Amino acid sequence: MIRALTAAAAAAVLVGVPAASGARHASAPGVTPTQILIGGTGPLTGSESAYKPVLTGAQAYFAYVNAHGGVYGRKIVYEVEDDQYDPAQTVQQTQKLVESDHVFAIFNTIGTEQSIAISNYLNQMKVPELFVGSGATAIGNNYAQTPWTMGLLPSFEGEGAVYGRLIAAGKPTAKVAVLYENDEYGKELLAGLKRGLGSHAGEIVSTQSYVVTEPTVTSQVQSLHASGADTFVIFALPSQAIQAFVAASRLGWNPTEYVTSVSIDPAVMQIVKLSAGKTVGDGAMSTAFLHDPTNPTQQSSVGVKLYKAIMKKYLPGEDPNAVAHLYGMMAAYAMVDALKHAGKNPTRASLLAAATHMNETNPFLLPGIPLSTSPTNYFPIRKTYLVRFQQGYWHVLGKPIPTS
Repeated sequence: MIRALTAAAAAAVLVGVPAASGARHASAPGVTPTQILIGGTGPLTGSESAYKPVLTGAQAYFAYVNAHGGVYGRKIVYEVEDDQYDPAQTVQQTQKLVESDHVFAIFNTIGTEQSIAISNYLNQMKVPELFVGSGATAIGNNYAQTPWTMGLLPSFEGEGAVYGRLIAAGKPTAKVAVLYENDEYGKELLAGLKRGLGSHAGEIVSTQSYVVTEPTVTSQVQSLHASGADTFVIFALPSQAIQAFVAASRLGWNPTEYVTSVSIDPAVMQIVKLSAGKTVGDGAMSTAFLHDPTNPTQQSSVGVKLYKAIMKKYLPGEDPNAVAHLYGMMAAYAMVDALKHAGKNPTRASLLAAATHMNETNPFLLPGIPLSTSPTNYFPIRKTYLVRFQQGYWHVLGKPIPTS
């Protein structure tokens, strides 16, 4: 179980009870005169535990905020349950957080299928489900039916369209092979790619899907290679993206590579190079909206400096080069902003109102990318940059590109 931020929170995580017995008697669940209890789920263990830093990064930022007075004098306690990236466990653990631990809100749920699995339940209970780790249109465009649920990532379909337009413009005779996750996440990226390719959509000569329970995607990559494709689009989570890069290299396949933004953590690319060679992955294209603390051109930015200071003080034993930590801090910054605007005596309704009227400059986002929402726009981040992997880090290219 990951580190808690206060002694009370630590006790709650270890024994599985609310951080403060008085939380359930407050005017708003999870809110007492001294703390705000929020909850979330994610893969602390299992095949997708590469996302664990998203959770520890958020906790570290809350620790930083608590050390500077919290929100109107209340400390934020973030209780995280391990769902092993299994939607069924996400449902069970979320029900525990709401009904037994009486959290004020659910925050930072990791995964599209996981977030969708709990959305109807939380909307029926009128519990805010904020800044979940998804850019699915099935979430972002469903605000009329599920107004209590809001994602955080740029639109998956919009991201896929960026790659499609790039391929169509730069290599109109490309033969494109696509590896994608067989769920809402992967299917939306693939749909966006086809939309971006437009009249060139026929350039997709092969697609192969996988499910997260499969131990390897090697056979899929072999099939894609056999298609004769010269362009490889990887719409996969970090562990599968690593496998895809490595498998292509071992086949002697050297296509032009595109990889989804959820899998471009420098720690991912480091594993690729250690597994397959120093030049593997060089030239790959993706999109990025976060600062990168490993990028030598970004060291003087306010966000990177703050990130490194928080990592040094609150997560000294974890790898600061794992940018998933920084994503967690970005999400936590947005949550703190919403909590502040929810008022000194927050309710779940006032928190939702705050979350749907945001307009912030988040220091962890790249310049020119604001975080903003409205009651009819549930995609807080609607721009991104093209990036190319070269010489050990992702180089930011050009100006921000709309995704929504």
